[in-house]
This record gives sequence, C-alpha cells and structure tokens, in this order.
Amino acid sequence: MNGASREALASAREQLDALTDNTAVDAAKLAEELAAVTALLDREVSLRRVLTDPAQAGEARAELAGRLLGGRIGGPATDLVTGMVRARWSRSRDLADALEELAFSADLVAAQRAGALDDVEDELFRFGRIVGANPELRRALTDRNAAASAKTELLRSLLGGRANPVTERVVIRLVVQPRGRSLEAGLDALSKLAAHRRDRMVAVVTSAVPLGEGQRERLSASLTALYGRQIHLNLDVDPEVLGGVQVRIGDEVINGTIAERLDEATRRMAG
Repeated sequence: MNGASREALASAREQLDALTDNTAVDAAKLAEELAAVTALLDREVSLRRVLTDPAQAGEARAELAGRLLGGRIGGPATDLVTGMVRARWSRSRDLADALEELAFSADLVAAQRAGALDDVEDELFRFGRIVGANPELRRALTDRNAAASAKTELLRSLLGGRANPVTERVVIRLVVQPRGRSLEAGLDALSKLAAHRRDRMVAVVTSAVPLGEGQRERLSASLTALYGRQIHLNLDVDPEVLGGVQVRIGDEVINGTIAERLDEATRRMAG
C-alpha cells in the first residue's frame, strides 16, 4: 500500500489496538466478523468501490456501512469498519486487504491473551515447512477446483487437537480464502504479523542438529544486541549445512555454517 491507503491502515491498526486493549472485547469474535466483512467486499466489488469512492463524503460512506452491517456484526467490529470507511483509500481493494490484516491480528491478540502467541508462531512456521516438504498436501490445499469444505476438513484432520485453536482458525481462513496469494506468501505474512505483536523480528535459524536451550538463548541474545530489537527464533534442521548455523532475517543472511566456509575456501583456491 502507498499514499492514502498506508495512512488509513496505520490509523486502523491504532483503532484495533485501542479496541483490543479492552479485555471485554472478544478478540476471536472480532476476528471472525472482520474476516466476514473482508469476504463480503471480495464478493461485492461494486460495494467495495462505493465504500471507498473519494467523490463521496467519508461520513456518508460510514453511514452506509453502518446501515449494511448493523445487526450483522457486533458493535466493536462495526465501529472499526465504519472508521476505516471514513478514511481515504488509494485503491478500493486496499480496504479489503486492510480488513483481512486486522482480522488476522485480532486472532493473534486472542492468542496473546491466552499466553499462546509463541506456540502459534512456531506452529505457523512448522506448518509452512510441512507444506513445503509435501507437494501432494500443497496441491490439495491450493486446488482451485476443490471445495472449501473439503479443504477445511483436511486441515482440521491435520491440525485439530494438535495445534492451538488460533493456528487452526487462521490457517483455514488462509487456505479457504487465499485472495490471489500463494499459500507460502500467506503463511509468511501471518508469521510477520505474529512477530509484530511483540515488536519482534523473526529469524529463521538452520542448523545441522537441533540447538540446545543454552545455544538458543545465546543466539537470541546476540541477535537482539545486534539488531536492537527482540528476535524470535524459528528453528529448522538441515544436515546438509554440516555444522554451525545459518540465520536469515528478512532478506539478510548471516551464514556461519561449515558448508559455507568450505565453499568459500574452494572459491579462493579456484581463484
């Protein structure tokens, strides 16, 4: 997003934080209702355009949204949506994209309240790895001809009772409503949102063998000191690295593996 949409999204995030700071607000219910509005705007493109039409006054757009949604979703969700509709958006789709982000964020708030945000982060990461390693599963989850009910049933059989309920909800929503995005991209975006809830950066750490607790703590402390922000570690094991660790934070890679040092030595000898 850029321009007006970026400002509108920043304001909407603040509104969501203000709402969910009140523990009387049911964050899981709020997430479900925001997701339902997202799906409505995806289906009704003409409505989405009306609600973001810059030729109409923001208050008129908000009044229309309130009439359409009143009684169908709760007061907190209605207040949030009407506040967003009052804002100016660069593209009509940006409103739906922002609502989807807030729906996922509200679910993550529910996890955070339950003290389960770390579990959800880890489960999203592991699920992404499972999908990446299983082409048949990925095809089943991304098949456009498969019914949403079949995908939901498959995911519940995989995650039900094994993953946190928030993980199950957000993954089902991501698979059933991909909104033109790859499954991998959606999982990555969810992981970043989860990290943002704690104002943390995510580091994907690959090592030849599982890291011990002391190693994880020292690595986390070193990366936190290096970046000036708390770092959440997503751990992966790959015997091909031979030893040491590879750390990826965003587009930056810190490579301290034996394989990398051997490759570098080979390049030097060849040069």
